[in-house]
Amino acid sequence: MAPRPEVGNDSSPSLDVNTPGKDAVILPSYSTLDLVNEEADPWELPELKDTGVKWSELDTKGKLMRVLTSIVKAVLLLGLLYLFICSLDVLSSAFQLVGGKAAGDIFQDNVVLANPVAGLVIGVLVTVLVQSSSTSSSIVVSMVSSGLLDVQSAVPIIMGANIGTSVTNTIVAMMQAGDRNEFRRAFAGATVHDFFNWLSVLVLLPLEVATGVLYKLTHLLIESFNIQTGENAPDLLNVITDPLTNSIIELDKNVISLIATGDEDAKNMSLIKIWCKKITHKYVQNITVGNCTADEVCWTEGNLTLKQINVSWTDNIEKCTHIFVNANLPDLAVGLILLALSLLVLCTCLILIVKLLNSMLKGQVAVVIKKVLNTDFPFPFGWVTGYIAILVGAGMTFIVQSSSVFTSAITPLVGIGVISLERAYPLTLGSNIGTTTTAILAAMASPGDTLADSLQIALCHFFFNIMGILLWYPIPFMRVPIRLARGLGNRTAKYRWFAVLYLILCFLILPLTVFGLSLAGWKVLVGVGVPVVVMIIIIIVVNIMQSHCPHILPKFLRTWDSFPRPLHSMAPWDAVVTSTLGFCHRRCCCKCCRCCKCCREDEDVKITKDNNKSTEIYDNPAMTEDEDTAVPVHVTQF
Repeated sequence: MAPRPEVGNDSSPSLDVNTPGKDAVILPSYSTLDLVNEEADPWELPELKDTGVKWSELDTKGKLMRVLTSIVKAVLLLGLLYLFICSLDVLSSAFQLVGGKAAGDIFQDNVVLANPVAGLVIGVLVTVLVQSSSTSSSIVVSMVSSGLLDVQSAVPIIMGANIGTSVTNTIVAMMQAGDRNEFRRAFAGATVHDFFNWLSVLVLLPLEVATGVLYKLTHLLIESFNIQTGENAPDLLNVITDPLTNSIIELDKNVISLIATGDEDAKNMSLIKIWCKKITHKYVQNITVGNCTADEVCWTEGNLTLKQINVSWTDNIEKCTHIFVNANLPDLAVGLILLALSLLVLCTCLILIVKLLNSMLKGQVAVVIKKVLNTDFPFPFGWVTGYIAILVGAGMTFIVQSSSVFTSAITPLVGIGVISLERAYPLTLGSNIGTTTTAILAAMASPGDTLADSLQIALCHFFFNIMGILLWYPIPFMRVPIRLARGLGNRTAKYRWFAVLYLILCFLILPLTVFGLSLAGWKVLVGVGVPVVVMIIIIIVVNIMQSHCPHILPKFLRTWDSFPRPLHSMAPWDAVVTSTLGFCHRRCCCKCCRCCKCCREDEDVKITKDNNKSTEIYDNPAMTEDEDTAVPVHVTQF
């Protein structure tokens, strides 16, 4: 509170509370709190203040205890991070058990796959179902190698797989919904990946359909180099995580590929691996045939017509050791069990990781880490910082061999304010590059008959991401995904249920709708899709004109107020959702639950006061009169 000046000081305006009528001039005033928080920005990285005792004030025992505590916290953080990564792996296995065979069935309709839009949404759906772009890409490679699909038709599916792989870190971001500002930053940090992928597809898919640029470029590279089969990509992270994940579940991922390639017997096979060590024996056997076709080599011995066939059988040597090997449960039941357990472990680890990071990243340590991660190079080399972040993201993703793991790991760091959204964006772009380099190495280890197709598909994925980066990163004005992610972050911070709606809409309902329309044929897809797309474009254009040149628009379009409120505001929908989820009531829920309407309204009022300059005059001595005295008080007006 500002000090009160002496009575009778004429150097500043004064206010006498007892002065009658016209002589009492009350000038506009602002509370001290509002003056301090006038420029509050919810996107500004928070200061992680150190509330403990300073190091210099500790005695020897205190210093020793602090060092030991820091070591224990670091070990716990590494352990939780390990469990977090393993839970992501088990989550992927659970999704494959629940929807893997359905994913294989989706790939069987080759007529639909020839439609690039249908191929795109199929790539999204399959990757969401199996939670791995590597698995969906391997299915595509199997189909191309078997002749069921050509490389040019596979390119849109690879684009869809690139979109589907970003669903994991979006799910992870929803675990930070407890704090509005953390959720705002975390959800924006996760969905900046989504927006980059969707915007890249909106530009590059029509370009690919019209010109075939990705197919022609990669085909030229394949023909220009004499590429030979190499060794497998190095298993860096899997060496550490496999002992735990393989003790929980092991899958035979070839079953999904067999279903996709039309093997009817594979539909009755289980994805759960029972025998981990097998030996396959092959030999040639002469059999008797009644009639010999033109494409068979036959011969006669006496009255018999013979031909040779290849026969093979498999000896099961060693059983697997995971916990479901003798469970005799269907794939769906095991998948649902693992889905629930992996989500529980994932949420628990994420909450504890955030708590530990908040306790560790305080004081000078937080300042150093934030400066290292978010500070640009000095002028004129500031532009280099983002490209180095892209290289760091690519390198880290190559090490962990999964873009989902890397982006899911940095999402909580964005939420708590250690990494800014502007820095998370190039790291995410780098992870897109890193996952494709791993795929390229894996493709180069393919057998000779599938090497060219596998490598071409991996290169299509690589150049798709390179072109997307060239579109949406080098020019600052073109970094549209950051602005869109901020807008979505603000929306989900205010209406947290909208995050669930976004996830279901973008990764399930929209792809399924387009897929269903594709099954009905091109005419139905165009007849329904074109009007919807035109309407969306018109709405976007009108919104831009309302902000910049409203006088050009007709009066009824200068604002959306002439339309029903549910069409242009989330507030009515929020009231419906809140009343539907009315398990918490004003009297009791606020003590144990932060999601009820009364609690949310209080929090909204607090945020409004923090972010908007208020003209209320609480805590302002200009409008305060001591109750114990009748002496008029004169104050300085700021």
